[in-house]
Amino acid sequence: MTTSRPFDLGQARACVIVNMGSGRKTGDSVAAEIRARLQGRVAGLVFHQLEKGADLSETAQNAVAEGHDLIVAVGGDGTQAGVAGAVVGTGAVMVVVPCGTFNYFARDLGLGQTPEEALRVFDAPTVRTVDVGEMNGVLFLNNVSFGAYPEILKRRESIYRRWGRSRLAAYWSALVAMWNLRHPLHLTVRANGEERRFTTALAFIAKSAYQLEAFGLDGAEDIRQGRLALLVARARRPGPLVRSALRLAFGKSARYQDFDLISAPEMHLQTVPQHEYVAHDGEKMWMDSPFHVRVLPGALSVLVPEGSGGRDAA
Repeated sequence: MTTSRPFDLGQARACVIVNMGSGRKTGDSVAAEIRARLQGRVAGLVFHQLEKGADLSETAQNAVAEGHDLIVAVGGDGTQAGVAGAVVGTGAVMVVVPCGTFNYFARDLGLGQTPEEALRVFDAPTVRTVDVGEMNGVLFLNNVSFGAYPEILKRRESIYRRWGRSRLAAYWSALVAMWNLRHPLHLTVRANGEERRFTTALAFIAKSAYQLEAFGLDGAEDIRQGRLALLVARARRPGPLVRSALRLAFGKSARYQDFDLISAPEMHLQTVPQHEYVAHDGEKMWMDSPFHVRVLPGALSVLVPEGSGGRDAA
């Protein structure tokens, strides 16, 4: 359940964290727009413009420890998740400025998908508390995934380097990665007092209702009711998985045809292999099974426009 309250910019000590490697618009220009919006309107204003390799989470943690109570995150969903992990449970408020490829978290909040749209939040700011997900201590805003999707991210970075960042390049990298997938994932799920076993090419746990609706998948209402949605692809091999992806792209995916759905406020997952390559909000890392995944209700405070009900209608 979410709650909202007005926010007084005049009392805020703001720290702006810019991921200079995100998106197609330069970090310098977005930083300049934010400075124009906040200069003279807040009690304090500092900027950290981070190049590739910089520790974003540590920067955010230090900002909170130094007494900044308004943390502005400029970047894609991975940047937002990294900053949110430092803000959760601290009393600080986060501002989401989307500069990535898909920007699902910003769109789920109703902020739009460009910096210009999101910066309107400063016209009539309101604090809203929102649920987030956590897996083995790692916070996520949109999803965590196993199997094919981490491989997709590997392919995507090489395709981005060659052809540039775009949604078309992202979709192409997904098809290439799925077609080259060779080893299925063996997954045991314990949730709602039951245990289920799967052999699959792809499994992902969603926390973004917007993202599921954007892809025509079930589970959005479960998320709005405070649960996680685990979707397990019925496909085990490249061919069927690619066909499922094409149906998804044309809005013809059906849960019982392409995915099994499990919804719960928390769940335990065991994978084989145990040392698993995991993607979370567009980032990727090696983690060890078992995985404990749960919802943290109302754990993150974010700034939204006054009267905003969330969800980008575009």
